[in-house]
Amino acid sequence: MILISEDVWSEDFVALQKRFPIIHEPDLWNRKEDLKAKLAEASALVVRNRTQVTRELIEAAPKLKVIARAGVGLDNIDVSAADENGVVVAAALGINAVAVAEHTLGLAIALARSIVDRDKSTRAGEWNRAAGSEISNKSWGILGFGATGRAVAKLLQGFGCEVLAYDPFVKSADGVKLTSLEDVVANSDILSIHLPATKETTGMINKALLAKMKRSALLVNVGRGEVINEAELESALREGLIAGAALDVRVSEPPKDDLFKDLTNVILTPHIAGITKESQAAINRVLVSEIEAALTGSPHKYAVGKVKQATR
Repeated sequence: MILISEDVWSEDFVALQKRFPIIHEPDLWNRKEDLKAKLAEASALVVRNRTQVTRELIEAAPKLKVIARAGVGLDNIDVSAADENGVVVAAALGINAVAVAEHTLGLAIALARSIVDRDKSTRAGEWNRAAGSEISNKSWGILGFGATGRAVAKLLQGFGCEVLAYDPFVKSADGVKLTSLEDVVANSDILSIHLPATKETTGMINKALLAKMKRSALLVNVGRGEVINEAELESALREGLIAGAALDVRVSEPPKDDLFKDLTNVILTPHIAGITKESQAAINRVLVSEIEAALTGSPHKYAVGKVKQATR
């Protein structure tokens, strides 16, 4: 049995359902005991980012062969526990990189030209034609030079930007200057974040670091909300330490009491950077192929843990 605990569905799953039984309950992630009970009979689990796939859940699922993650981050899955229990963790890494990159540039342009604020004021009967800024030929900093960071850099080639990047795990990148975190932060007109939430990155963007940025700089976060100290970012924005910010990801999703809701120099989107019709179709095709591989004993192409073939 295949268990889908979040809003993941497509024609590929309809086709898969003709071969294997599927239980699809988009709100199951929020019913922990029910999820645990159903997992006891599941061979495959499909999640996005809301289902917390803990060691307890994995060890309570003796038939589980594969956890298929519809997205990039793995911070909601105990990959070590999966490895120890012979469960494949499969994720379509890089499949939605173009979608995230396009959203990143879209947010930056919207900030630079005050598009959201001008839309609101025009609808209110105003005709504010104050000049915005261009992003072309500016210095763009990228924190995290994985698939999405590289996709952003590729799109920026057409804008004539100087691209700086910080990633301690990357040693070289054509056309991109790899440098220190402080150097990227201090010299970027636009800074985009593409980092996962780890012990090292949590709270990395704090007021002390923001104070090193240009006062005209724009910040875009499409990585993980935990990378930014939100209270200190709010303070920096109100004090004019940076010109604006666009946040697609938050520490708490959705935020209960949003610090930024009354700031006109902030754009907020609900963790949608990687969600396009095209990217979701491609991701679902990968997930279905990985589930089929697990259930038929075939090789995996997108296994991200140590286990490349299910042993259960």
